[in-house]
Amino acid sequence: MTLPHPNTDQISLPIVLGVLGDPTRLAIVRYLASKEGVPLNCSQFLDLGSKTNLSYHLAKLREAGVTRAEVVGTNRMITLRRADLDARFPGLLDSVIAAAGAEPALPAVGGHDLEIPA
Repeated sequence: MTLPHPNTDQISLPIVLGVLGDPTRLAIVRYLASKEGVPLNCSQFLDLGSKTNLSYHLAKLREAGVTRAEVVGTNRMITLRRADLDARFPGLLDSVIAAAGAEPALPAVGGHDLEIPA
């Protein structure tokens, strides 16, 4: 099973900004950035709510082109599409993540092991 993802040139700035405007999705992106290059299982984000709610947020991120989800057996492995986003909108992702790092109202993911890249 292959999930649909937009091509790099199909990623739209208004859609990306709209998706990142949600605190839960922004927390997911911040956590993915802290684990750069490491595919994470959906269960890594269960701190953020129910499986149904989490599935919704992860689908929105994938459909916007912010993340990539690969089906591996019964799991979906999630990665941040940093290279695609940087190619399309240079500096945007770093700016958003830096601003999110200073936002105490964002939900916590992964507890103590969250590290925000400089």
